[in-house]
Amino acid sequence: MGKSQPIYTKEFKQQAVTLFETSGKSKTQIARDLGISDSALSKWCKEFGERGAEAFPGKGHQTSIEEEMRRLKRENEILRQERDILKKAMSIFAQPHP
Repeated sequence: MGKSQPIYTKEFKQQAVTLFETSGKSKTQIARDLGISDSALSKWCKEFGERGAEAFPGKGHQTSIEEEMRRLKRENEILRQERDILKKAMSIFAQPHP
């Protein structure tokens, strides 16, 4: 079985990025001190730089844009189902009755 990756909290990631930005140490040294890979720290720094406060939404958590997209897709699916039901009902009522 493969080795599972550790899960770090949003706060830990933010503190790691802040520590790198304020300490003057290299990413490699900070990563070694925290027990993480320097590629993970680099990725976190990049994400924090791009997204700021919305960085690291966590598993199951989404940014506001992703959440809005999810809500709209769900609403769209409901509307399609309602439309299909109405089409079927119209075809039933349009049939001549004996």
